[in-house]
Amino acid sequence: MPEVVLTGAAGRIEGRYSPGKRENAPIALILHPHPRAGGHMNHPVAVQMYHLFMKRGFSTLRFNFRGVGRSQGEFDGGIGELADAATALDWLQTTNPTATQCWVAGYSFGAWVSMQLLMRRPETDGFISVSPPANMYDFSFLAPCPASGLFLHGSADTVVPNVEVERVVTKLRSQKGIVIDYDLIEGATHFWAEHLPSVESHVGDYLDKRLAAEPA
Repeated sequence: MPEVVLTGAAGRIEGRYSPGKRENAPIALILHPHPRAGGHMNHPVAVQMYHLFMKRGFSTLRFNFRGVGRSQGEFDGGIGELADAATALDWLQTTNPTATQCWVAGYSFGAWVSMQLLMRRPETDGFISVSPPANMYDFSFLAPCPASGLFLHGSADTVVPNVEVERVVTKLRSQKGIVIDYDLIEGATHFWAEHLPSVESHVGDYLDKRLAAEPA
């Protein structure tokens, strides 16, 4: 799991990268939760998703947003963090020019940033959005959403009520040409402390279903 250092608009970006075993391996970018709430690339949910993609042969990158860990700069309310994510995806695509697929995955704040990135990169094939903060940030930019994906949320999430996520899902499901999966995990909170196996099983099953339909 080699360390990588990227050059972003605010300076150094610290990351961890696992290359796929084949030259045209698909790529996946993992985005962590809110820096001001202690979010970092080694958060258990972010690491869990990193390993799920890695085990399926993806060239996978996770990184620290500006001001987190050894990444330089300061928190920028989402604007700079989106720039960091774009820099990371640029690096991932340049490093893997023959990648067969491109995926983005994020947890909480990282889910919001990842969906914005998705809108700017129509070549993206799929997404995983865990506990998206639909009550804190405006998701109306997903018009239209360019790719199919999975929303994963906990029924006991008191930070982001599931009705807020369901509102986004319902809107996206009205679009033609994409398929939105929504898994609500009974008893899981926003932090997934006792439900990491559910993240593993649901995200893993979704990836397996998509890859069986469209081999990477």
